[in-house]
Amino acid sequence: MPQPSTIEDDRKALARIVAGLFALLRLTEGVAPQRIARAVHRAVVTVLRPAESAVRRLIFFLSLGIRVKPATIRPMPSSFVPARGAKARRAFRLFDPRLRLFRRTKSELKTVRAQPRISFFGDGEVRTIDLGRASKDAKADDGIDSTKILRRLESLKSALDDLPRQARRLKRALQRRQKSPRLKLQGPLRPGFPPGHRARRRHEIDDVLRRCHFRAREALPDTS
Repeated sequence: MPQPSTIEDDRKALARIVAGLFALLRLTEGVAPQRIARAVHRAVVTVLRPAESAVRRLIFFLSLGIRVKPATIRPMPSSFVPARGAKARRAFRLFDPRLRLFRRTKSELKTVRAQPRISFFGDGEVRTIDLGRASKDAKADDGIDSTKILRRLESLKSALDDLPRQARRLKRALQRRQKSPRLKLQGPLRPGFPPGHRARRRHEIDDVLRRCHFRAREALPDTS
């Protein structure tokens, strides 16, 4: 069973973890490198995904104790221009991504393709260079664009800085979903383990996610 903690304890732990991710990306004075190494990208995503799940559960728990007026739908002003490009701010995702019930098999994912090769003969041996492998390695060394992962981090930090506001956002979103008969999945938390869950602890975020998930599940109304 997760150790007892308060919302503020978990929020501070998550804020510290997010600050560490920004440091891992070497974000200085609001400027991040345009491309990051693939190893750094994997390390950030390993922590970022469960951190997002933990924050969703904090927001859900807070939303259970508040009441909000239904949001009024206003027409978009004619002079409004949505932000685009690097300056666009991404809103924090309040609902878990849907769980995939059907996954592709390894045979479906793996495609065998012929790759060009060059062979050298001499000194009693044959040396072969796989050009497909060489180009793949060169592409891997080129790094990954940091725009998307940086926006996810910024939206996560923004949500942590004002959890009550995010709780009100969620409450209004749930009210809108209740009025729409097409949306069958009403809750923000998907059944089963949360996204980013790991059976074995690898990082502090694993403990934080367990506590937040346990708190959110315990607060759910009994429908039996």
